[in-house]
Amino acid sequence: MNNSRIYLSLGVQSGFEQQYIKNAFESNWITSGGPNVDEFEDELQDYFKNKNFVTASNSGTSAIHLALILLGVKTGDEVICQSMTFVASANPVLYQNAYPIFVDSEIDTWNICPENLEMAIKDRIKKGKKPKAIIAVHLYGMPYKIDEVHSVADKYGIPIIEDSAEALGSSYKGKKCGSFGTFGILSFSGNKIITTSSGGALISSSKNIKEKAIFYATQSKDSAAHYQHSEIGYNYRMSNICAGIGLGQIKILEKNIHLRRDNHLFYKEIFKDIKNARLFNNPNDNFFSNYWLNTILLKTKEKRESLMLAFDEANIESRPLWKPMHLQPFFENYPYYGGKISEELFEKGLCLPSGSNLTEKHKSRIKEVIINFFK
Repeated sequence: MNNSRIYLSLGVQSGFEQQYIKNAFESNWITSGGPNVDEFEDELQDYFKNKNFVTASNSGTSAIHLALILLGVKTGDEVICQSMTFVASANPVLYQNAYPIFVDSEIDTWNICPENLEMAIKDRIKKGKKPKAIIAVHLYGMPYKIDEVHSVADKYGIPIIEDSAEALGSSYKGKKCGSFGTFGILSFSGNKIITTSSGGALISSSKNIKEKAIFYATQSKDSAAHYQHSEIGYNYRMSNICAGIGLGQIKILEKNIHLRRDNHLFYKEIFKDIKNARLFNNPNDNFFSNYWLNTILLKTKEKRESLMLAFDEANIESRPLWKPMHLQPFFENYPYYGGKISEELFEKGLCLPSGSNLTEKHKSRIKEVIINFFK
C-alpha cells in the first residue's frame, strides 16, 4: 500500500508554465520585471474586472509593505492588525518603525471583530494616536465581515489594507476579495491556490498609484539618465521567470477553486455526524470562501493534539491554526483589544489537508483516520 506523505496544501501544474519560462530564457529576460510580469498583471486586472490596478511583487509581504509606504505610514504611527493571522501580515508594520495594535477575532468568520476594532480605534484616539491604517485578513480564504468592518473604518476615516493572501477566488456578495480595501494584497507562494513559486501582488485603485508602487519596488530610481534616488527604494518587483509560472497557473485558477471547494464538501460529509468536531463553514450565502484550507474546531487542545498525532502516524500532514500575534514572543508587549476568541481558536483548531492535488486515494486515507479517531 502506498503510504506517501499527504501534505497540507500543494498546488498542481497546468502544463503551460514551461513555455512561458522557455520564452523568458529565449528572450534573455531573466531578471525582475519584463513581458511576463506585464502580462500576468493584465491577467489579474482582467480577473478583477479591470476595476483595479495590479502590481506584481516578489512576495505578499512586500506588497503589504508597499501599501503601508503608499499610505504614508511612518515612524511612530500606529497600525491596527488582525491578531489571528500569519506573521507576514504584521511584520511590515515594524519595517516602517510603526506600532502594531492587535485586535481579536469574532467567531463567525474567525477574522477581525468589528466591535473590538471600534473599541481599539476609540481608545487609541483617546490616547492621542489615531491609527493610520487597518490590516484586515481573509483567514483561510474566508472573507471577513466586510460591511461591518468597513463601516467602522469609514466612520473614523481609516484606510483598510485587505490581506487577501489566502483568499484569491473568494468573494463577498458577489464581489471578489482583494477589491474592497484601499489596497488589496495577494500571495502566490508555493502553498497558495495558484503559485508563482514566490510572489505576491498589490491591488490599487489607479494607474498613478500602480506606477508609484512600481517606483518604490524598483529602488525608487528618479527619471534621469544616471542612477539618481531621492527616496528610499526596495527590490520588490516580481521576476519575469516567476511571472511565467503565474501565467501558466492562472489558466487553472477556476479549476483549483473548484477543487478546493470540492475538498470542503468531502470534509462536510465526513463531519456532518461527528459531534465532537465542527468544520469551519461560510456563515451565510453572502460569503463565498475558496476554502484554501479546511479547518475544524475540537472540544479541547488535548483532542486536537491527539488527532494531529493520529494523522502524523498515517503520514498525513495537519497543523494547528495560526498562533495569534498578541501571543507571539516578539509581539506580546504590543497593545491588544479583545477577549479570548483567537486564543481559543488556536488552542482547539486544526488545519486539514486541502491541496488541489488531493486524489480519491488520499481522501480515503484521510477519511479512515478521522472515522477511526472519532469512533
